[in-house]
Amino acid sequence: MLTTTFAALADPTRLAIVTRLSRGEATMGELATPHAISPPAITKHVHILVDAGLVTRRKAGRTVVCAIRPEALSEVEVWLGDLTTSWNRTVDRLADLLEGNGDGE
Repeated sequence: MLTTTFAALADPTRLAIVTRLSRGEATMGELATPHAISPPAITKHVHILVDAGLVTRRKAGRTVVCAIRPEALSEVEVWLGDLTTSWNRTVDRLADLLEGNGDGE
């Protein structure tokens, strides 16, 4: 799932859509407005985000409303947390070595 999430977010337009949806629901027209792309193209981008599980869409009359699925980003959050912990440990060990605390004293 992590690979699918990153693949979906790798496109700048899709990343912008997710960023916009992080502020609240939006219609397909609202999502298309800041981009110089056709309605079918925005539909295709949203479809990829839906398939990746990052976005939901629902019909409200003749309008399609999209929303972010914040829980879908939890796997990314866990991965980043693990990565951050690992890097922090590595930096702490390096600092200890540079300060002379890692040479058995």
